[in-house]
Amino acid sequence: MVKNVWNLRPVDHDTLKKAKHALLCMQRHSWEHGVTMQAFLEAGDMDTVILLAKEAAYRMSEDGRPALIDYYHAVTDPVSVGEALLSAWHTTEDSALEKCLEKMKKWVMEDAPRNAEGILYHLDDSRQFWADSMYMLPPAMASLGYPGEGHAQMEGYWKALYDDADGLVHHIWDEDQQKYTRTAYWGVGNGWALAGIARLIDLLPDEMAAEKRDWVNKEKKLLLSVLKFRCEEGFHDILDAEESFIEINLAQMVSYTIYRGIRSGWLPRGEWLKTAEELRMLSEKNLDRYGIIRNACGAPDFNKPGTAPEAQAFYILMETAAGSICDEP
Repeated sequence: MVKNVWNLRPVDHDTLKKAKHALLCMQRHSWEHGVTMQAFLEAGDMDTVILLAKEAAYRMSEDGRPALIDYYHAVTDPVSVGEALLSAWHTTEDSALEKCLEKMKKWVMEDAPRNAEGILYHLDDSRQFWADSMYMLPPAMASLGYPGEGHAQMEGYWKALYDDADGLVHHIWDEDQQKYTRTAYWGVGNGWALAGIARLIDLLPDEMAAEKRDWVNKEKKLLLSVLKFRCEEGFHDILDAEESFIEINLAQMVSYTIYRGIRSGWLPRGEWLKTAEELRMLSEKNLDRYGIIRNACGAPDFNKPGTAPEAQAFYILMETAAGSICDEP
């Protein structure tokens, strides 16, 4: 084994196993199912990815949206299973997974509601763009063989939601009202944007080098703006509202983004590694004996500290990303 010259805390695989178990015991709506599948994919646990993919395909709606628990207006959330679903199909060649992929592609490319520029709405009963979609849709589209479309979707969300003056992402833009219906700089919303852009950068092909460079520059701008609001315990739920509660999942999302950027070479290790590790250590302080991340922006209403499948998933994603560079020279 290569010496851990960067003095990162080694991954505690027993704790990671507990966190995985805890995640599998939690509720999973479509976006939760998608980020769960991605966490197990990046952790290299293909057996679990395949089981989750089979469940996503089983719960596919007639119009091609996977992983629905019941009828739900989500447009982009179900597509978050895309990269892991594709990997499961490549591994198994299961015809049910292939059918799910084809129906989901048709949903994304033809049937899903979108604006005149072709940017998909977050819900099918309103013409809104949400920061959440920046994670759910563009990386999946790139992984499914539509990198140009993934780039275009992310550009559309960035144009609608990014505030150049503050350097942060608003949560919800409503096209009918032509205003932000949730103007807040939601911490986890900015985390979804950061993690989604990080994945998209790595999924764009070499022939899209100019687009990659542009997203790296945008990602750095957003990272630096988010980190201005870092406090001792993590981040406030609404970044610029000190009266809002402090939650831990954004710290994990930022840490994951930085580790991934370092691993892929688009963030300089010397400038960013200390920040990633400090945020990672904050997460550890909120981990209980069962492997549950406490004091996250809590499901199901996300209006108070609690637990959430996405917080579990990002703990796994963060630890996996940290482990991938822990023993590198």
